[in-house]
Amino acid sequence: MQAGQASFAIVASRYNARYVDAMIAAARHELKKAGAKKVRLVRVPGAFEIPAVASLLARAHPPCSAIICLGVILRGQTTHAQQIADAISAGLVQLQIQYAVPVIHEVLLLESEAQAVVRCLDKNHNRGTEAAQTALEMAQVMESLRPPQGRAKAT
Repeated sequence: MQAGQASFAIVASRYNARYVDAMIAAARHELKKAGAKKVRLVRVPGAFEIPAVASLLARAHPPCSAIICLGVILRGQTTHAQQIADAISAGLVQLQIQYAVPVIHEVLLLESEAQAVVRCLDKNHNRGTEAAQTALEMAQVMESLRPPQGRAKAT
């Protein structure tokens, strides 16, 4: 499958927008560079809401070729950030398994804003770019494993 024939969705939190917006821009740039024409962006309030939207996108007909999930969680003094990150990870992996749609998990749990700067604002090491590259590759892998349209299934 060529990138131009694939459809991609980006689900991104508005929380920690400075970092997430930079990942969105990098992901969109990478998808456009590869020739992707169908890229849908859905914004949600925070990272915890990402799996709910990703679930609707995974169940859509036709489904997306890949769903890119972007968010930044900065660890605080309590366990709340870890609990949110764990719940998101569990939800996103379940979506991949249940719907056989690649869900690219770049909801980052970081120790500090300094880590966020390196992973989100650095042009040479932007996790949005990496997420888009993975989405493009996984769309091709999944397409190569699906039976051709119209071919009778073996019984």
